[in-house]
Amino acid sequence: MIIRLRTLILFWLAMILPCGRLPAQVHYYGTESPWGQRADSGPDADVPGWFYNLGITGLRAQLIEDEPKALLIRYVFPDSPGNGHVLPGDLVIGAGGQRFKEAHRNGYGEAVFGADGPVLELAEVLEACQSKTASGKLQLTLRRGTEILDVSLDVGQKYGSYSASFPEACPKSEKILAELLSYLVQNQNDEGSFGDPVHNTFAPLALLASGKAEYLPAVERNVRYHCRETYAKDKRFFDLINWTYMSAALVLSEYYLTTGEKWVLPELQEVHDHLVKSQYLHMSQINPKAKKSHPDSYPQGPEDSHGGWGHNPGFEGYGPIAMLTGQGALAYSLMHRCGITIDRTNHDAAYEFLRKGTGRNGYVWYGDEIGGGPEGWADMGRTGATGIANFLSPYEGAVYRERALAHARVIGQHPQSFPDTHGSPAMGMAYTALGANVESDSFRKLMDANRWWFIMAQCHDGTFYYQPNRDNAGYGSDARMTASSVVAFIFTVPRQSLVITGKTTKSTNP
Repeated sequence: MIIRLRTLILFWLAMILPCGRLPAQVHYYGTESPWGQRADSGPDADVPGWFYNLGITGLRAQLIEDEPKALLIRYVFPDSPGNGHVLPGDLVIGAGGQRFKEAHRNGYGEAVFGADGPVLELAEVLEACQSKTASGKLQLTLRRGTEILDVSLDVGQKYGSYSASFPEACPKSEKILAELLSYLVQNQNDEGSFGDPVHNTFAPLALLASGKAEYLPAVERNVRYHCRETYAKDKRFFDLINWTYMSAALVLSEYYLTTGEKWVLPELQEVHDHLVKSQYLHMSQINPKAKKSHPDSYPQGPEDSHGGWGHNPGFEGYGPIAMLTGQGALAYSLMHRCGITIDRTNHDAAYEFLRKGTGRNGYVWYGDEIGGGPEGWADMGRTGATGIANFLSPYEGAVYRERALAHARVIGQHPQSFPDTHGSPAMGMAYTALGANVESDSFRKLMDANRWWFIMAQCHDGTFYYQPNRDNAGYGSDARMTASSVVAFIFTVPRQSLVITGKTTKSTNP
Protein backbone atom coordinates (compact mmCIF):
# COMPACT_ATOMS: atom_id res chain seq x y z
CA MET A 1 0.00 0.00 0.00
CA ILE A 2 1.33 3.41 -0.89
CA ILE A 3 2.21 5.47 2.17
CA ARG A 4 -0.02 8.51 2.39
CA LEU A 5 1.06 12.04 3.12
CA ARG A 6 -0.46 12.04 6.59
CA THR A 7 1.53 8.92 7.45
CA LEU A 8 4.76 10.57 6.36
CA ILE A 9 3.96 13.58 8.50
CA LEU A 10 3.28 11.41 11.55
CA PHE A 11 6.47 9.46 10.92
CA TRP A 12 8.66 12.55 10.70
CA LEU A 13 7.04 14.04 13.78
CA ALA A 14 7.87 10.86 15.66
CA MET A 15 11.43 11.11 14.41
CA ILE A 16 12.09 14.78 15.25
CA LEU A 17 10.34 15.10 18.61
CA PRO A 18 12.99 13.33 20.73
CA CYS A 19 15.70 15.79 19.66
CA GLY A 20 16.11 19.50 19.06
CA ARG A 21 13.60 22.06 20.26
CA LEU A 22 10.39 20.37 21.34
CA PRO A 23 7.15 22.00 20.18
CA ALA A 24 4.99 22.80 23.18
CA GLN A 25 1.39 21.79 23.54
CA VAL A 26 0.62 25.45 24.12
CA HIS A 27 2.52 26.60 21.03
CA TYR A 28 4.90 29.51 21.44
CA TYR A 29 4.51 30.57 17.83
CA GLY A 30 3.24 34.09 18.37
CA THR A 31 -0.31 33.10 17.48
CA GLU A 32 -3.48 33.61 19.46
CA SER A 33 -3.92 29.87 19.97
CA PRO A 34 -4.87 28.87 22.55
CA TRP A 35 -4.58 31.91 24.80
CA GLY A 36 -6.72 34.23 22.66
CA GLN A 37 -9.71 31.88 22.38
CA ARG A 38 -12.73 32.81 24.46
CA ALA A 39 -16.09 31.46 25.56
CA ASP A 40 -19.01 33.61 24.42
CA SER A 41 -21.23 32.61 27.32
CA GLY A 42 -21.36 30.38 30.35
CA PRO A 43 -19.19 30.35 33.48
CA ASP A 44 -16.01 31.17 31.55
CA ALA A 45 -17.34 34.10 29.53
CA ASP A 46 -15.49 36.70 31.62
CA VAL A 47 -12.16 34.89 31.33
CA PRO A 48 -10.07 36.74 28.70
CA GLY A 49 -8.77 33.57 27.05
CA TRP A 50 -8.28 29.83 27.15
CA PHE A 51 -5.92 29.26 30.05
CA TYR A 52 -5.04 26.42 32.39
CA ASN A 53 -7.42 25.91 35.26
CA LEU A 54 -5.49 25.54 38.52
CA GLY A 55 -7.91 23.28 40.35
CA ILE A 56 -10.40 24.64 42.88
CA THR A 57 -8.28 27.74 43.53
CA GLY A 58 -10.26 29.80 41.01
CA LEU A 59 -7.05 30.74 39.22
CA ARG A 60 -6.42 30.53 35.49
CA ALA A 61 -2.85 30.57 34.24
CA GLN A 62 -0.83 30.80 31.05
CA LEU A 63 2.42 28.96 30.37
CA ILE A 64 5.19 31.36 29.37
CA GLU A 65 8.22 30.34 27.34
CA ASP A 66 10.50 32.80 29.16
CA GLU A 67 9.24 31.65 32.59
CA PRO A 68 9.40 27.85 32.33
CA LYS A 69 9.22 27.37 36.12
CA ALA A 70 6.26 29.67 36.75
CA LEU A 71 2.56 30.07 36.03
CA LEU A 72 1.37 33.47 34.84
CA ILE A 73 -2.02 34.27 36.39
CA ARG A 74 -4.41 35.67 33.80
CA TYR A 75 -7.73 35.52 35.67
CA VAL A 76 -9.09 35.06 39.19
CA PHE A 77 -12.74 34.15 39.72
CA PRO A 78 -14.41 36.65 42.10
CA ASP A 79 -16.05 34.00 44.31
CA SER A 80 -13.06 31.68 44.56
CA PRO A 81 -10.34 30.96 47.17
CA GLY A 82 -7.83 32.92 45.08
CA ASN A 83 -9.84 36.14 45.11
CA GLY A 84 -8.21 38.88 47.18
CA HIS A 85 -4.93 37.00 47.43
CA VAL A 86 -3.73 36.56 43.86
CA LEU A 87 -3.91 39.14 41.07
CA PRO A 88 -3.81 38.85 37.29
CA GLY A 89 -0.22 39.39 36.28
CA ASP A 90 1.21 37.56 39.30
CA LEU A 91 3.65 34.75 38.64
CA VAL A 92 3.17 31.67 40.79
CA ILE A 93 6.72 30.44 41.34
CA GLY A 94 6.16 27.90 44.10
CA ALA A 95 3.68 26.05 46.29
CA GLY A 96 3.72 24.46 49.72
CA GLY A 97 6.73 26.51 50.77
CA GLN A 98 8.89 25.22 47.91
CA ARG A 99 9.87 26.83 44.61
CA PHE A 100 8.89 24.90 41.49
CA LYS A 101 11.79 22.64 40.54
CA GLU A 102 11.10 21.50 36.99
CA ALA A 103 10.51 23.46 33.80
CA HIS A 104 7.33 23.02 31.76
CA ARG A 105 7.36 19.74 29.89
CA ASN A 106 3.85 19.27 28.61
CA GLY A 107 3.32 19.08 24.89
CA TYR A 108 2.44 16.74 22.05
CA GLY A 109 4.88 13.93 21.31
CA GLU A 110 6.47 11.00 23.08
CA ALA A 111 9.17 13.15 24.70
CA VAL A 112 6.85 15.84 26.04
CA PHE A 113 3.54 14.20 26.93
CA GLY A 114 2.52 14.76 30.54
CA ALA A 115 2.54 17.68 32.95
CA ASP A 116 6.02 17.73 34.44
CA GLY A 117 6.86 21.12 35.87
CA PRO A 118 4.76 23.70 37.72
CA VAL A 119 1.41 22.20 36.67
CA LEU A 120 2.24 18.81 38.19
CA GLU A 121 4.02 20.22 41.26
CA LEU A 122 1.13 22.54 42.09
CA ALA A 123 -1.38 19.70 41.62
CA GLU A 124 0.45 17.55 44.16
CA VAL A 125 0.52 20.32 46.78
CA LEU A 126 -3.12 21.26 46.15
CA GLU A 127 -4.21 17.66 46.62
CA ALA A 128 -2.15 17.17 49.77
CA CYS A 129 -3.48 20.26 51.52
CA GLN A 130 -7.08 19.00 51.19
CA SER A 131 -6.44 15.71 52.98
CA LYS A 132 -7.90 14.93 56.40
CA THR A 133 -4.54 15.41 58.08
CA ALA A 134 -3.89 18.79 56.44
CA SER A 135 -5.25 22.28 57.06
CA GLY A 136 -7.15 23.01 53.84
CA LYS A 137 -4.80 25.93 53.25
CA LEU A 138 -2.79 26.19 50.03
CA GLN A 139 0.48 28.09 50.37
CA LEU A 140 1.59 29.84 47.19
CA THR A 141 4.74 31.80 46.46
CA LEU A 142 4.19 34.68 44.05
CA ARG A 143 6.34 37.14 42.21
CA ARG A 144 4.48 40.42 41.81
CA GLY A 145 6.70 42.79 39.89
CA THR A 146 9.98 42.67 41.81
CA GLU A 147 8.36 41.58 45.09
CA ILE A 148 8.20 38.00 46.36
CA LEU A 149 5.02 37.21 48.32
CA ASP A 150 3.74 34.20 50.23
CA VAL A 151 -0.04 33.88 50.31
CA SER A 152 -2.43 31.34 51.79
CA LEU A 153 -5.61 30.26 49.99
CA ASP A 154 -8.39 28.61 51.97
CA VAL A 155 -9.35 25.78 49.62
CA GLY A 156 -10.97 23.79 52.42
CA GLN A 157 -11.36 20.06 52.86
CA LYS A 158 -14.80 19.58 51.35
CA TYR A 159 -13.57 17.05 48.81
CA GLY A 160 -10.57 15.66 50.64
CA SER A 161 -7.96 13.82 48.61
CA TYR A 162 -8.24 10.96 46.14
CA SER A 163 -7.77 7.45 47.49
CA ALA A 164 -5.04 5.20 46.13
CA SER A 165 -7.71 3.25 44.22
CA PHE A 166 -9.60 6.25 42.83
CA PRO A 167 -12.18 6.48 41.39
CA GLU A 168 -13.07 3.17 43.02
CA ALA A 169 -13.59 3.07 46.81
CA CYS A 170 -12.89 6.78 46.93
CA PRO A 171 -15.10 9.20 48.91
CA LYS A 172 -13.74 12.18 46.97
CA SER A 173 -14.63 10.56 43.64
CA GLU A 174 -18.11 9.71 44.91
CA LYS A 175 -18.73 13.26 46.08
CA ILE A 176 -17.53 14.70 42.80
CA LEU A 177 -19.59 12.21 40.79
CA ALA A 178 -22.78 13.07 42.68
CA GLU A 179 -22.28 16.76 41.96
CA LEU A 180 -21.48 16.15 38.30
CA LEU A 181 -24.54 13.95 37.71
CA SER A 182 -26.74 16.68 39.16
CA TYR A 183 -24.97 19.23 36.95
CA LEU A 184 -25.58 17.14 33.83
CA VAL A 185 -29.30 16.83 34.50
CA GLN A 186 -29.59 20.55 35.19
CA ASN A 187 -27.93 21.30 31.84
CA GLN A 188 -29.94 18.93 29.68
CA ASN A 189 -31.83 20.74 26.94
CA ASP A 190 -35.62 20.57 26.75
CA GLU A 191 -35.51 18.30 23.70
CA GLY A 192 -33.32 15.80 25.57
CA SER A 193 -29.93 16.67 24.13
CA PHE A 194 -26.94 17.42 26.32
CA GLY A 195 -25.14 19.19 23.47
CA ASP A 196 -22.76 17.71 20.91
CA PRO A 197 -22.02 14.00 20.25
CA VAL A 198 -19.45 13.91 23.08
CA HIS A 199 -22.00 15.14 25.62
CA ASN A 200 -24.75 13.00 24.08
CA THR A 201 -22.63 9.89 24.53
CA PHE A 202 -21.05 10.21 27.93
CA ALA A 203 -23.59 12.28 29.87
CA PRO A 204 -26.44 9.74 29.45
CA LEU A 205 -24.04 6.81 29.91
CA ALA A 206 -22.77 8.30 33.18
CA LEU A 207 -26.33 8.85 34.41
CA LEU A 208 -27.33 5.33 33.39
CA ALA A 209 -24.23 3.83 34.99
CA SER A 210 -25.01 5.53 38.30
CA GLY A 211 -27.78 2.99 38.84
CA LYS A 212 -30.03 5.67 40.33
CA ALA A 213 -33.66 5.55 39.25
CA GLU A 214 -33.98 9.31 39.64
CA TYR A 215 -31.78 9.79 36.56
CA LEU A 216 -33.61 7.36 34.26
CA PRO A 217 -36.08 10.01 32.98
CA ALA A 218 -33.18 12.19 31.84
CA VAL A 219 -31.57 9.21 30.13
CA GLU A 220 -34.82 8.28 28.42
CA ARG A 221 -35.25 11.85 27.16
CA ASN A 222 -31.79 11.64 25.63
CA VAL A 223 -32.52 8.24 24.10
CA ARG A 224 -35.67 9.62 22.49
CA TYR A 225 -33.66 12.60 21.24
CA HIS A 226 -31.24 10.18 19.57
CA CYS A 227 -34.20 8.36 18.04
CA ARG A 228 -35.55 11.57 16.52
CA GLU A 229 -32.17 12.51 15.09
CA THR A 230 -31.36 9.19 13.39
CA TYR A 231 -32.87 7.48 10.35
CA ALA A 232 -32.41 4.25 8.42
CA LYS A 233 -32.05 6.34 5.26
CA ASP A 234 -30.42 9.57 6.36
CA LYS A 235 -29.99 11.97 3.45
CA ARG A 236 -27.36 14.01 5.30
CA PHE A 237 -23.98 13.24 3.78
CA PHE A 238 -22.16 16.03 5.57
CA ASP A 239 -21.80 17.69 8.99
CA LEU A 240 -19.70 14.79 10.37
CA ILE A 241 -22.93 12.84 10.71
CA ASN A 242 -21.32 9.49 11.53
CA TRP A 243 -20.25 10.78 14.96
CA THR A 244 -23.95 11.29 15.74
CA TYR A 245 -24.78 7.71 14.75
CA MET A 246 -21.94 6.20 16.77
CA SER A 247 -23.19 8.10 19.80
CA ALA A 248 -26.76 6.90 19.21
CA ALA A 249 -25.64 3.29 18.77
CA LEU A 250 -23.84 3.20 22.11
CA VAL A 251 -26.52 5.01 24.11
CA LEU A 252 -29.50 3.13 22.67
CA SER A 253 -27.75 -0.22 23.08
CA GLU A 254 -26.75 0.33 26.69
CA TYR A 255 -30.19 1.72 27.52
CA TYR A 256 -31.90 -1.36 26.07
CA LEU A 257 -29.47 -3.75 27.78
CA THR A 258 -30.17 -2.00 31.09
CA THR A 259 -33.93 -1.49 30.87
CA GLY A 260 -35.16 -4.03 28.32
CA GLU A 261 -37.47 -1.39 26.79
CA LYS A 262 -38.70 -3.04 23.56
CA TRP A 263 -39.58 0.23 21.82
CA VAL A 264 -35.86 0.95 21.52
CA LEU A 265 -35.18 -1.99 19.19
CA PRO A 266 -36.75 -0.67 15.96
CA GLU A 267 -34.99 2.64 16.58
CA LEU A 268 -31.72 0.81 17.10
CA GLN A 269 -32.33 -1.10 13.88
CA GLU A 270 -32.50 2.24 12.03
CA VAL A 271 -29.17 3.25 13.50
CA HIS A 272 -27.73 -0.09 12.41
CA ASP A 273 -29.04 0.34 8.88
CA HIS A 274 -27.37 3.72 8.57
CA LEU A 275 -24.06 2.40 9.88
CA VAL A 276 -24.13 -0.40 7.30
CA LYS A 277 -24.69 2.10 4.50
CA SER A 278 -22.08 4.52 5.79
CA GLN A 279 -19.33 1.92 6.26
CA TYR A 280 -16.84 2.07 3.39
CA LEU A 281 -16.89 -1.34 1.69
CA HIS A 282 -16.58 -0.73 -2.05
CA MET A 283 -14.78 1.74 -4.30
CA SER A 284 -18.10 2.63 -5.93
CA GLN A 285 -18.89 4.59 -2.76
CA ILE A 286 -16.07 7.05 -3.43
CA ASN A 287 -17.03 10.57 -4.37
CA PRO A 288 -15.02 11.33 -7.54
CA LYS A 289 -14.17 14.75 -6.11
CA ALA A 290 -12.06 13.08 -3.41
CA LYS A 291 -9.40 12.17 -5.96
CA LYS A 292 -8.82 15.84 -6.66
CA SER A 293 -9.42 17.27 -3.17
CA HIS A 294 -7.46 14.60 -1.24
CA PRO A 295 -5.15 12.85 -3.73
CA ASP A 296 -2.82 11.53 -1.03
CA SER A 297 -5.70 9.81 0.73
CA TYR A 298 -7.44 8.37 -2.31
CA PRO A 299 -7.64 4.54 -2.09
CA GLN A 300 -5.04 2.72 -4.16
CA GLY A 301 -7.18 -0.38 -4.44
CA PRO A 302 -10.27 -2.17 -3.07
CA GLU A 303 -8.58 -3.16 0.22
CA ASP A 304 -7.27 0.33 0.97
CA SER A 305 -9.45 1.85 3.74
CA HIS A 306 -11.87 -1.05 3.33
CA GLY A 307 -14.19 -1.64 6.28
CA GLY A 308 -13.78 1.70 7.99
CA TRP A 309 -15.94 4.71 8.72
CA GLY A 310 -15.11 8.33 7.99
CA HIS A 311 -16.76 11.50 9.24
CA ASN A 312 -19.57 11.10 6.72
CA PRO A 313 -21.06 8.11 4.84
CA GLY A 314 -18.86 6.07 2.54
CA PHE A 315 -15.47 7.40 1.53
CA GLU A 316 -15.28 11.17 1.80
CA GLY A 317 -12.35 13.55 1.96
CA TYR A 318 -9.43 11.69 3.47
CA GLY A 319 -11.58 8.65 4.12
CA PRO A 320 -12.12 6.27 7.04
CA ILE A 321 -10.30 6.76 10.32
CA ALA A 322 -9.53 4.43 13.20
CA MET A 323 -11.31 6.51 15.86
CA LEU A 324 -14.68 6.14 14.15
CA THR A 325 -14.02 2.59 13.00
CA GLY A 326 -13.28 1.48 16.55
CA GLN A 327 -16.62 2.95 17.57
CA GLY A 328 -18.32 1.27 14.62
CA ALA A 329 -16.93 -2.15 15.55
CA LEU A 330 -18.04 -1.53 19.15
CA ALA A 331 -21.49 -0.46 17.97
CA TYR A 332 -21.93 -3.69 16.01
CA SER A 333 -20.88 -5.69 19.08
CA LEU A 334 -23.37 -3.94 21.35
CA MET A 335 -26.21 -4.13 18.81
CA HIS A 336 -25.51 -7.86 18.43
CA ARG A 337 -26.13 -8.24 22.17
CA CYS A 338 -29.44 -6.44 21.73
CA GLY A 339 -30.59 -9.00 19.16
CA ILE A 340 -29.92 -6.90 16.06
CA THR A 341 -28.65 -9.10 13.22
CA ILE A 342 -25.12 -8.08 12.30
CA ASP A 343 -23.51 -9.11 9.03
CA ARG A 344 -20.28 -10.67 10.21
CA THR A 345 -18.59 -9.85 6.90
CA ASN A 346 -19.05 -6.15 7.63
CA HIS A 347 -17.98 -6.55 11.24
CA ASP A 348 -14.87 -8.49 10.25
CA ALA A 349 -14.03 -5.79 7.72
CA ALA A 350 -14.03 -3.20 10.51
CA TYR A 351 -11.81 -5.39 12.69
CA GLU A 352 -9.43 -5.91 9.77
CA PHE A 353 -9.21 -2.16 9.15
CA LEU A 354 -8.21 -1.71 12.79
CA ARG A 355 -5.76 -4.61 12.72
CA LYS A 356 -3.92 -3.14 9.75
CA GLY A 357 -3.51 0.15 11.60
CA THR A 358 -2.20 -1.44 14.80
CA GLY A 359 1.50 -1.48 15.62
CA ARG A 360 3.30 -4.45 17.07
CA ASN A 361 2.95 -2.91 20.53
CA GLY A 362 -0.86 -2.61 20.32
CA TYR A 363 -0.98 1.11 19.52
CA VAL A 364 -3.56 2.13 16.90
CA TRP A 365 -2.56 4.73 14.33
CA TYR A 366 -4.77 7.16 12.42
CA GLY A 367 -6.02 4.85 9.67
CA ASP A 368 -5.52 1.34 8.34
CA GLU A 369 -1.74 1.53 8.22
CA ILE A 370 1.08 1.87 10.72
CA GLY A 371 2.07 5.51 10.74
CA GLY A 372 5.18 5.85 12.88
CA GLY A 373 6.77 2.47 13.27
CA PRO A 374 5.63 -0.74 14.97
CA GLU A 375 6.67 0.48 18.43
CA GLY A 376 5.61 4.11 18.08
CA TRP A 377 2.76 5.67 20.03
CA ALA A 378 0.99 8.96 20.64
CA ASP A 379 -2.53 9.83 21.80
CA MET A 380 -4.53 6.79 22.89
CA GLY A 381 -8.20 7.47 22.10
CA ARG A 382 -8.17 5.30 18.96
CA THR A 383 -6.37 2.54 20.84
CA GLY A 384 -8.96 2.60 23.61
CA ALA A 385 -11.93 2.49 21.22
CA THR A 386 -10.33 -0.40 19.34
CA GLY A 387 -9.51 -2.21 22.57
CA ILE A 388 -13.04 -2.21 23.94
CA ALA A 389 -14.42 -3.13 20.48
CA ASN A 390 -12.18 -6.19 20.41
CA PHE A 391 -12.91 -7.09 24.01
CA LEU A 392 -16.65 -7.12 23.33
CA SER A 393 -16.43 -9.00 20.04
CA PRO A 394 -19.33 -11.49 19.93
CA TYR A 395 -17.31 -14.04 17.98
CA GLU A 396 -15.41 -17.04 19.27
CA GLY A 397 -11.65 -17.10 19.18
CA ALA A 398 -8.91 -15.92 21.51
CA VAL A 399 -7.59 -13.40 18.98
CA TYR A 400 -10.09 -10.69 19.97
CA ARG A 401 -9.22 -10.84 23.68
CA GLU A 402 -5.52 -11.01 22.84
CA ARG A 403 -5.81 -7.84 20.78
CA ALA A 404 -7.84 -6.14 23.50
CA LEU A 405 -5.18 -6.93 26.09
CA ALA A 406 -2.43 -5.61 23.80
CA HIS A 407 -4.36 -2.36 23.39
CA ALA A 408 -4.93 -2.07 27.14
CA ARG A 409 -1.30 -2.75 27.95
CA VAL A 410 0.14 -0.16 25.60
CA ILE A 411 -2.14 2.40 27.28
CA GLY A 412 -0.79 1.32 30.65
CA GLN A 413 2.78 1.53 29.38
CA HIS A 414 2.31 5.04 27.99
CA PRO A 415 -0.42 6.78 30.01
CA GLN A 416 0.99 10.31 29.61
CA SER A 417 -1.04 11.32 26.54
CA PHE A 418 -4.40 10.74 28.26
CA PRO A 419 -5.71 14.35 27.99
CA ASP A 420 -4.17 15.02 24.58
CA THR A 421 -6.07 13.06 21.95
CA HIS A 422 -6.40 14.44 18.43
CA GLY A 423 -9.73 16.04 17.54
CA SER A 424 -11.67 15.69 20.78
CA PRO A 425 -9.38 15.12 23.77
CA ALA A 426 -12.39 14.62 26.05
CA MET A 427 -13.82 11.84 23.89
CA GLY A 428 -10.34 10.35 23.62
CA MET A 429 -10.04 10.31 27.40
CA ALA A 430 -13.29 8.36 27.76
CA TYR A 431 -12.33 5.74 25.20
CA THR A 432 -8.80 5.49 26.57
CA ALA A 433 -10.25 4.72 29.99
CA LEU A 434 -12.56 2.08 28.48
CA GLY A 435 -9.68 0.44 26.63
CA ALA A 436 -7.44 0.45 29.68
CA ASN A 437 -10.25 -1.01 31.79
CA VAL A 438 -9.91 -4.27 29.87
CA GLU A 439 -6.97 -4.98 32.19
CA SER A 440 -7.20 -3.67 35.75
CA ASP A 441 -3.46 -3.02 36.04
CA SER A 442 -3.49 -0.82 32.93
CA PHE A 443 -6.47 1.16 34.18
CA ARG A 444 -4.68 1.71 37.48
CA LYS A 445 -1.55 2.97 35.72
CA LEU A 446 -3.62 5.31 33.58
CA MET A 447 -5.43 6.85 36.52
CA ASP A 448 -2.34 7.15 38.70
CA ALA A 449 -0.33 8.87 35.97
CA ASN A 450 -3.12 11.37 35.37
CA ARG A 451 -4.27 12.12 38.90
CA TRP A 452 -2.85 15.60 38.34
CA TRP A 453 -5.33 16.23 35.52
CA PHE A 454 -8.37 15.43 37.66
CA ILE A 455 -6.99 17.68 40.42
CA MET A 456 -6.29 20.62 38.12
CA ALA A 457 -9.35 20.34 35.86
CA GLN A 458 -11.82 20.62 38.75
CA CYS A 459 -13.11 24.18 39.10
CA HIS A 460 -13.97 25.97 42.32
CA ASP A 461 -17.70 25.39 41.67
CA GLY A 462 -17.21 21.62 41.35
CA THR A 463 -17.54 21.37 37.56
CA PHE A 464 -14.68 20.24 35.36
CA TYR A 465 -12.84 22.27 32.76
CA TYR A 466 -11.60 21.53 29.26
CA GLN A 467 -7.88 22.30 29.49
CA PRO A 468 -5.69 23.44 26.55
CA ASN A 469 -4.68 20.44 24.49
CA ARG A 470 -2.86 19.10 21.48
CA ASP A 471 -5.04 20.67 18.78
CA ASN A 472 -6.08 23.69 20.83
CA ALA A 473 -9.56 23.20 19.42
CA GLY A 474 -13.02 22.75 20.83
CA TYR A 475 -12.95 25.38 23.56
CA GLY A 476 -16.09 27.47 23.98
CA SER A 477 -19.21 28.02 26.00
CA ASP A 478 -19.81 24.29 26.45
CA ALA A 479 -16.27 23.50 27.67
CA ARG A 480 -17.45 22.76 31.22
CA MET A 481 -20.13 20.38 29.91
CA THR A 482 -17.59 18.58 27.76
CA ALA A 483 -15.16 17.88 30.57
CA SER A 484 -17.83 17.27 33.21
CA SER A 485 -19.69 14.65 31.18
CA VAL A 486 -16.51 12.70 30.45
CA VAL A 487 -15.20 12.86 34.03
CA ALA A 488 -18.58 11.71 35.35
CA PHE A 489 -18.47 8.77 32.95
CA ILE A 490 -14.88 7.80 33.82
CA PHE A 491 -15.72 7.86 37.52
CA THR A 492 -18.47 5.27 36.88
CA VAL A 493 -16.19 2.84 35.03
CA PRO A 494 -15.21 0.74 38.12
CA ARG A 495 -18.88 0.12 38.89
CA GLN A 496 -19.12 -2.21 35.88
CA SER A 497 -22.78 -1.28 35.49
CA LEU A 498 -22.67 -0.99 31.70
CA VAL A 499 -21.65 -3.62 29.17
CA ILE A 500 -18.79 -1.40 27.97
CA THR A 501 -17.48 -1.12 31.52
CA GLY A 502 -17.70 -4.80 32.40
CA LYS A 503 -21.29 -5.82 33.08
CA THR A 504 -21.90 -9.35 31.85
CA THR A 505 -24.90 -9.87 29.63
CA LYS A 506 -25.61 -12.51 27.04
CA SER A 507 -26.66 -11.77 23.50
CA THR A 508 -30.32 -12.37 22.76
CA ASN A 509 -29.33 -13.91 19.43
CA PRO A 510 -29.61 -17.72 19.19
